[in-house]
Amino acid sequence: MRIIIEKLIFSIKLIVIITTILVTSCSNSIVIDSDFPQPVGKIYPITAGLIFNDAFKNFIHHENQDDRDEWTINTGLAQQKMFNVVLDTMFDETVNLTKFPDPIPKNIDILIVPEILEFQFTMPRETSVNIFEVWIKYNVHTYNKQGESIAEWIITAYGKTPTAFLKSEGNALKEAVKIALRDAGATLYSGFYNVPGIQNFIISKQRENSIKKPESLIVDSNPQ
Repeated sequence: MRIIIEKLIFSIKLIVIITTILVTSCSNSIVIDSDFPQPVGKIYPITAGLIFNDAFKNFIHHENQDDRDEWTINTGLAQQKMFNVVLDTMFDETVNLTKFPDPIPKNIDILIVPEILEFQFTMPRETSVNIFEVWIKYNVHTYNKQGESIAEWIITAYGKTPTAFLKSEGNALKEAVKIALRDAGATLYSGFYNVPGIQNFIISKQRENSIKKPESLIVDSNPQ
């Protein structure tokens, strides 16, 4: 009887060990960190306040489906960096804010609050081609200095990486995410002015600036 119990205990321990190994081997965790190129082009004479909320700064996509390995993908730092790099080159000045200010500082012309809506990816074995594909969807909220909504702009980004060029699935997926983030940055820069509400705001701001006279051009009517 004792021998049977010992064998049973041994079998249970063995099952636990094997299960742990299998679970560990199927768990993948990657952190995205990348440098992003600065776009070159038009600079808007505007001071922009940029707000990253906690959900955006700490975004982690976690997936654990029955037909997939477990994946944890952290894009929080990388997407912050991407938005900062692009918006810093678009405006005269950008100011990072920790929260939506009330009241809004007088020097802020526009508030920009990006939100990540979706993160999806496909594995090579799920498609007819040997590549990783990544889709990221953002909603870019914009507000004027009164705190009123200017526009909500949906940006959808896409990236893909053939596994043949990389040594591991983790590296391949990481590169696909980086490409998707760069795609989002290119769309952010090239499409910003084409959003109707934003375009109207910029035109109005430019008209307002052209009406104002620089102090150096004001003539003293009573010179001494």
